[in-house]
Amino acid sequence: MSKTALVTGASRGIGLETTRRFILNNDDITTVVMCARDSEDFDHNVAELEKELPIGRRIVPIKVDVGDRPALKAAIEQAHDTVGNIDVLVNNAGYTNPVPLQQVDMDDFEKTINVNLYGPFTIVQTLLNRGNTFGLIVNIASTAGINGRSGWLTYSASKAAVINMSQVMREELSIYGTRVVCLSPGRTATDLRKTLAPDEDPSTIMQPEHVAQVINTMSSPVGRFIDSENIVVRQ
Repeated sequence: MSKTALVTGASRGIGLETTRRFILNNDDITTVVMCARDSEDFDHNVAELEKELPIGRRIVPIKVDVGDRPALKAAIEQAHDTVGNIDVLVNNAGYTNPVPLQQVDMDDFEKTINVNLYGPFTIVQTLLNRGNTFGLIVNIASTAGINGRSGWLTYSASKAAVINMSQVMREELSIYGTRVVCLSPGRTATDLRKTLAPDEDPSTIMQPEHVAQVINTMSSPVGRFIDSENIVVRQ
């Protein structure tokens, strides 16, 4: 039976690599809804992926800011109307602006929470209220949500909340046969990581495709044997 996946933050990094693996290397997933903010990167990468699509597979791009809750809710409803049931959801979109405690701006703190926490919650709730039946939800947290880091207060707090939210979702949605996986990647060479650690050499740390491979594995039958706890992915 063919499945449909939805991936947020799909214009680059882990989201793009996850989309690529789903649509090119996953035998079960035939449609991927790619959600990301409007950008040249998004347009370019969608066009490049479409050139590689096997027969019978499709990509559905949805341009939306995950931090804009009303717009996100409308976009997810549109996606559901377009493709039907979402079997696999990967909540990957993230935001951070690391500053010391005294310099944290409340508007920016709210933006971090909106993107990293309220966004995933809004997508899940919106689809559940439409009668969607998930097979798998993957929430991307961070090792920074397990142990707080100096200068990363807003990001660490939001990712700690994602870990806890995933635990609650796992308990509540298990009665519907939904698996909820929380992945906490360590240092990964993404644009967000560049913001957190601008002086780091990206070639010395984990790459987005490594995390994407783990996500793809979690979507396979073997994934159900290792999905009961927050899963740390690090080099």
